[in-house]
Amino acid sequence: MKHYIPVLTIAGSDSCGGAGIQADIKTISALGCYAASAITSITVQNTLGVTAVQSVEPDIVARQIRAVMDDIKPKAVKVGMVNDAATIRAIASVLREYAPDNLVVDTVMVATAGSRLMQEDALDTFRSELMPMATILTPNITEAEVLSGLEIKAADIAGVPANELEKVIDEAARIILESGCKSVLIKGGHLSGDKIDRLYGCETHEYRCQSVQTANTHGTGCTLSSAIASYLALGCQLTEAVGRAKDYVTRALKAGAEVNIGEGSGPVNHFFCPERQKLTQE
Repeated sequence: MKHYIPVLTIAGSDSCGGAGIQADIKTISALGCYAASAITSITVQNTLGVTAVQSVEPDIVARQIRAVMDDIKPKAVKVGMVNDAATIRAIASVLREYAPDNLVVDTVMVATAGSRLMQEDALDTFRSELMPMATILTPNITEAEVLSGLEIKAADIAGVPANELEKVIDEAARIILESGCKSVLIKGGHLSGDKIDRLYGCETHEYRCQSVQTANTHGTGCTLSSAIASYLALGCQLTEAVGRAKDYVTRALKAGAEVNIGEGSGPVNHFFCPERQKLTQE
């Protein structure tokens, strides 16, 4: 019997289609996997920003996840935008039951355009309930600061030597790993100088990123995390999954760099070179 390779994304809906559940489904599909979804919230947004967020009832979120886990049995799960503490607890409760082998948690707190996407009182619940189960967390610098309590950007702006800045990032990673997550990928795209993402945890690795000059960066974090989940589902080890996911995002950025849609930060081109649907024989 042939089977698809399913990946479940648990995230918010983006009405302009560039980020959130829409970006996840595009990414998972473009990489040849089968995308299933559980929607945590409905956002009112376009390329200029987010103007409203309506959470889905936590019980409905939990039931969406359970329905997929019971029937589709995903090879990897990605958690993206979760707006409130009650929903985080609902997600964590269901995922603890099923204990997926590959759980990618994208620490979605602020949108590319600057709008806050996680309620302030949800952070402690996120730390205690969801982070300990993660195979990998994928915070950007701002999110790493929130999770660690360290000031990374301030050190960068102050012009500290690269080796000293790296020590601050190393310490942030150490603090984040104390939550119990297996690995953390701290993305360095918001820092000056070389664009380096650093993977810490079970494996330590640096990924030097080619900078792409474009305003079309909406949904890059969602795209990266769902690409990592897809490559893990396809059987890649973590360091390879992250490397291949980063290459996919870079190529998607290049392909969409000169394409205009909307008046603000547009999306990447997820389908620059889509893979055929991959199948397994079981």
